[in-house]
Amino acid sequence: MKFRKYQKEIIDKAFDVLVKYGFVYLSMQVRTGKTLTAMGTADKLGVDTMLFVTKKKAISSIQNDYNKFKPDFNITIINYESLHKVEGKFECIVLDESHCMGAYPKPSKRTKLVKDMIQKQNPFVILMSGTPTPESFSQMYHQVYACAHNPFRAYKTFYKFAKVYVNVVLKKIGSMPHNDYTQGKQTILDAMKPYMISYTQKEAGFQAETVEKVLKVKMSNLTYNMVKQLKKNLVIEGKDEVVLADTGVKLMMKLHQLFSGTVKFESGRGQVIDFSKAEFIRSEFADMKVGIFYKFKAEYDALKSVYGDDLTTELDEFDTTDKSIALQIVSGREGISLKKADCLVYYNIDFSALSYWQSRDRMTTKDTVKNDVYWIFSEGGIEDKIYKAVTKKKDYTLKHFEKDLLSL
Repeated sequence: MKFRKYQKEIIDKAFDVLVKYGFVYLSMQVRTGKTLTAMGTADKLGVDTMLFVTKKKAISSIQNDYNKFKPDFNITIINYESLHKVEGKFECIVLDESHCMGAYPKPSKRTKLVKDMIQKQNPFVILMSGTPTPESFSQMYHQVYACAHNPFRAYKTFYKFAKVYVNVVLKKIGSMPHNDYTQGKQTILDAMKPYMISYTQKEAGFQAETVEKVLKVKMSNLTYNMVKQLKKNLVIEGKDEVVLADTGVKLMMKLHQLFSGTVKFESGRGQVIDFSKAEFIRSEFADMKVGIFYKFKAEYDALKSVYGDDLTTELDEFDTTDKSIALQIVSGREGISLKKADCLVYYNIDFSALSYWQSRDRMTTKDTVKNDVYWIFSEGGIEDKIYKAVTKKKDYTLKHFEKDLLSL
């Protein structure tokens, strides 16, 4: 296996940064080869052991890259949720999709686990993400705070860090005032420059064109009647189950579910009430090997009911058979390649702009010329409204929904 020229250059730069500071942040866009670049850097360092922490869906593809590369070090690959199970000594730790550790003002559980491991083992640390601060520059603090030589080490807590690096705004949630820390300053990224190596798809020579098409599906009368009743009464009572939308957020979520043919009851049980979208996808893409993204768990149940054994959730099986694959948007949007797909099909759309931009790029490779992406929206549904927000790099929020509700 040979590295591309730009990967060799990044490996050399990353090696120098690691030797000097003990950690490096590879801010490389999706499909530019972050995984192999990290492994190449570790190999140049001469480490004997590596811990590669990633998302569960990405484990198999990382193992495949390791098998192809055949470096001199031994590797342990694990997902963030299982990090507490890891035993052993590691000379290098790779934190894939490291923006997932960026919660603030308090660190997340996974971030605390990572910090504890780094402080005990003192390894070289390679952080990787194509979107280091997808929602706020403030997300950088907890990603790097476990690294001894990080530029914010003088600030022992996020709150002390925020006094210097964040424009803190006082906002009311209900009647209670709360500090809003989302307005992180540009100086955060400025401080990170010595530790970050950035690389874009354009710099790597990617020329893929993403062509998006919205296809509309008329849902069943049951779906539209339930939407109408819920909007009017904020509750639907059945013989054994209840659909309750007694807050704005719950109404937004329930309508989002209903317009795609599913619903989650107050009991916590989900149910498919309308197979129109699943049947449309099966019919429209009958002769194609497709990557299907869904949002709610019951949507997978609808797809599986229609596709049967022709549908898988495992990347290895998708790559080696003619089966199509179904992935939940949030778990499938990062760290995997769907290059074997003829196209991507979205059963539903997520409220997150990050989900939109990351997941639609799963087919891209350096040799890709065109990506076909299809959005399956219900006639008269909420999906169009969400699509308009996320394509403008804005999350779809309750504020948007309240404006849109009258037109639904």
